[in-house]
Amino acid sequence: MVTAAGVGLGFVLDRVLGDPRRGHPVAGFGTVAARLEPLVYRDRRAAGVIYEAVLVGGAVVAGRAVRRRCRSAGAGILVTAAATWAVLGGTTLVRTGQEMADLLEAGDIAGARALLPSLCGRDPELLDADGLARAALESIAENTSDATVAPLFWGAVAGVPGLVGYRAINTLDAMVGYRNDRYHRFGWAAARLDDLVNLVPARLTGVLTVALAGERRGDAVRAWRRDAGRHPSPNAGVAEASMAGALGVRLGGRTEYRHGVEMRPTLGDGPAPGVGDLRRAVRLSEAVQLAAAVVAVALAGLRGRRRALV
Repeated sequence: MVTAAGVGLGFVLDRVLGDPRRGHPVAGFGTVAARLEPLVYRDRRAAGVIYEAVLVGGAVVAGRAVRRRCRSAGAGILVTAAATWAVLGGTTLVRTGQEMADLLEAGDIAGARALLPSLCGRDPELLDADGLARAALESIAENTSDATVAPLFWGAVAGVPGLVGYRAINTLDAMVGYRNDRYHRFGWAAARLDDLVNLVPARLTGVLTVALAGERRGDAVRAWRRDAGRHPSPNAGVAEASMAGALGVRLGGRTEYRHGVEMRPTLGDGPAPGVGDLRRAVRLSEAVQLAAAVVAVALAGLRGRRRALV
């Protein structure tokens, strides 16, 4: 039950405090990864596999070592809670989404463009108000899974090593998992491993989104089944399509990134999203995150009981 209590407490800490304001462990990990990259970089998949193995393996080993040093249940709960709080980003995601909606509603396009990079990697200078709303909403949908549901799931399944290992994988995908000239081969391992560890969490996000869609449950299921598979990501497509159906909006289309332009398939039916839809997406994200925390605590508790019976 230590893991269940620690994951639950860590989720509460994220709700109350948001991300650590100074010395964020994920930022520290990113700094280490950035310094290691030029030392191991080669335009080959094998180099990317080594890079991934060293960094992710190091994070998992460190997490396991810290957890094993806990000699009491109380210490184990506190360490698990601290790790959970450090790797979650759901509260910051929600606050940023709300701030984006406020800026767009006030007509502050310059402010909204300045804020967008904290949500996603698109080029904000090429987006108008509608484009900014769509980009923010798609990021809210995808990162509901990446920033909260997935780390909670892996925390429930594997405790502290699962928490820090998942966040290491997800961070490296954000850093090198691009299909541009530099990272097409080197970032292959980062992108594929991130796809793998998000397979179950993304579908859990879809299930929870459908369950919380109210009268639009049927639309959410329909959009998921019809549209998710057309998305270039096997996981983001599930989160975005189910969210689009739940909100009754259309996502996808021309998508401008700093590394190039992608023509994304349309997800869902209805009009392009506006500011009001972005606010609804933020509220739905909050509900999905809370439901995921309940599921994670229950899953960790069930695993603890089974271990006790063995």
